Amino acid sequence: MSNIKSAKKRAIQSEKKRRKNAGQKSMVRSFIKKVNIEILNKNEESAKAAFKAMQSIVDKYSQKGLIHKNVASRYKSRLSKKIKLISKLN
Repeated sequence: MSNIKSAKKRAIQSEKKRRKNAGQKSMVRSFIKKVNIEILNKNEESAKAAFKAMQSIVDKYSQKGLIHKNVASRYKSRLSKKIKLISKLN
């Protein structure tokens, strides 16, 4: 721990931001997992609904800089491809 007051404050602020970011990243991963579960269960309608919810969350946090925009795009692309594959099989 540092001796300078501003450095102490920055350390506290950084820890708060780290915890908040960790929680938000966890939430993004949870939404992605929900879509994957619906895809594995081959529920096309519920997979589309879960994808729509996941897409808005991923876009929101990529805009804020929590995840990179290319990573967000990759998540959406891969999951939409899997959902289209389900609809072709049914």
